[in-house]
Amino acid sequence: MTAATSHRNRLADETSPYLLQHAHNPVDWYPWGPEALERARREDKPILLSIGYSACHWCHVMAHESFEDPQTAAVMNELFVNIKVDREERPDLDRIYQLAYQMLIRHAGGWPLTMFLSPEDRQPFFGGTYFPKEPRHGLPAFVDLLKRVAEFYRTHREDIRAQSSALQQAFSELLPPPSDGQPLPHEPLEIARAALAQDFDAQYGGFGGAPKFPHPTNIGFLLREWRRSANTDSPDLHSLYMATLTLTRMAEGGIYDQLGGGFARYSVDRYWMIPHFEKMLYDNAQLLAVYAQASTATGDSLFRRIASETADWMIREMQSPEGGFWSSLDADSEGHEGKFYVWDPEEIRKRLPAQTFDVFARRFGLDRPPNFEGKWHLHVCRAVDDIANELGMSATEVDAHLERAREILLAARDERVRPGRDEKILTSWNGLAIAALSIAARSLQRADLDAAATRAIDFIRDRLWQDDRLLAVYKDGRSRFPAYLDDYAFLLDGLLEALQTRWRTEDLELAQELADVLLAHFRDRSAGGFFFTSDDHEALIHRSKWFADESLPAGNAIAAHALLKLGLLLGEPRYVDAAESTLRAASAAIERYPHAHCAMLVALEDLLDPPVIAIVRGEASESATWRDELTKLYAPKRLVFAIPNSATRLPPGLADKTPHEETVAYVCRGMTCSEPVRSLSALVALTIHDS
Repeated sequence: MTAATSHRNRLADETSPYLLQHAHNPVDWYPWGPEALERARREDKPILLSIGYSACHWCHVMAHESFEDPQTAAVMNELFVNIKVDREERPDLDRIYQLAYQMLIRHAGGWPLTMFLSPEDRQPFFGGTYFPKEPRHGLPAFVDLLKRVAEFYRTHREDIRAQSSALQQAFSELLPPPSDGQPLPHEPLEIARAALAQDFDAQYGGFGGAPKFPHPTNIGFLLREWRRSANTDSPDLHSLYMATLTLTRMAEGGIYDQLGGGFARYSVDRYWMIPHFEKMLYDNAQLLAVYAQASTATGDSLFRRIASETADWMIREMQSPEGGFWSSLDADSEGHEGKFYVWDPEEIRKRLPAQTFDVFARRFGLDRPPNFEGKWHLHVCRAVDDIANELGMSATEVDAHLERAREILLAARDERVRPGRDEKILTSWNGLAIAALSIAARSLQRADLDAAATRAIDFIRDRLWQDDRLLAVYKDGRSRFPAYLDDYAFLLDGLLEALQTRWRTEDLELAQELADVLLAHFRDRSAGGFFFTSDDHEALIHRSKWFADESLPAGNAIAAHALLKLGLLLGEPRYVDAAESTLRAASAAIERYPHAHCAMLVALEDLLDPPVIAIVRGEASESATWRDELTKLYAPKRLVFAIPNSATRLPPGLADKTPHEETVAYVCRGMTCSEPVRSLSALVALTIHDS
């Protein structure tokens, strides 16, 4: 071992791949916990809190430059108690200290997050993100910064206490006051749609400029806005255009893995050409869902292919043998970002037949200058029809050459050194994956996707549901950390999607148990909505509650939407009331920035105009046929549950919809259900306009 790796610190006993990356740093790292916090108090040393994640490129850079350097580590060890946190294991800590950074620095945060905390109250008094080993780009050398921060802590204690008091007051003001009880308005949906149109890139799709993120929640909202208006005299075709152009440009771009499927985190440019190469489960789950929905809505074969390939990538590369889904793939391999994904044209020429190379080179720009550090990162440059005309082929022949090239080059790429994979399993992200695979299973008519979702559900039930509560993280046989709002909300939503793909009463029972824990331990009974942590969670400097979407949809939004659907399905007012009180709690934030709350707006729309629920009872295969017929149409405000006659332990709201020798359906709007509908044609006619 080198000097930088011979030391073994307290992170060696952790399960997080990110923390284990630092287990042999010469830094005397601690995980977050009583041992580190007590030592800081006892020795009156400030805490250096470093938060990152395993796929984070700049986290790796700072680690190589500073944390692996014995001289830098010596200064850190002398002056601070050093705590390393995986933001994916502890999103509660990450959220709090990202907010604190924004308050202190007046600038958006990021990773690695570097915060300096007072040992007596864990309040931050200074912070930053990446700091270089040597001064550059207007940033001080990290060692110089460490010495100045430690000196400031010794000499400005009263200033630090005053700032901590002000920061705590600012945290308290983040929690919105109770709603004034006024009727919830519909106008924020139109305002959000107009704001998205204002930010829309009409040439390349997406919203805003570089760096450009996919924002699947916005795309899904726009698809719903189009569908909501589709049966009116003025269908909102521009919402459909914004959604489909964005999906098309991303599918053609380098943000999409043109060989292996799946999406990178974001594009560094406006054109979706060059990504930040890390691949996250949560991005791909959300994008899988929206591409599958767009495929159903438009019939576009491109969207169907992208959804199918993304699902294949998730199952092939991200589903563990135990059934749960791993978290991410690193941006780097062999120490270089993107090295696994980029090509040299001559390497490709040697591997492909001449005619196949001619097609592939035109399609993906190998006849153009390199676009990434002297190499070629694949993105679509020419349309299939144009290539066919130029080479005297049919479009079908061009597609055949492209598919053959993909098979050959994917096999060749698989021989390279692969990016690191973070193999911890997060309950929340698995909830997103379960929902997406269930939606895609119906849209693409692929039973294997339903099977993959079912394996993930069973894994979570077996490994992460303990003593009637969820845990947040699983790795190497250990389930850890009390679950957060997102874990409960995303899994609840995933179960409701899975129940629409195939009925298992045990999944409904788990959904009810999750909903009851949300109401008992996360709900803000005075002001509405849900806190991010439970009422028996570790006491931190702030108990967060927020409603806006970020890279993930807001947990409050998904909780409200899922509780509303579950309440309507079961005829359970407690769940519907909790959903409404959440939307009331969010109403002021929604009115200020509607387009930052698209997931909440989806829940608001369904509260104001409840979805239609079709419950089909009968023999298993025929009831599934009825369900499949209804799901051929993109109808986001319609839920369809096919409950076979063999289902047992149904709750009262469903048990009274008794099975028959013949298949029947019940169509429920709000809390009112129809008489039995006794033919598929009558059911289709009754629900044809429900969107």
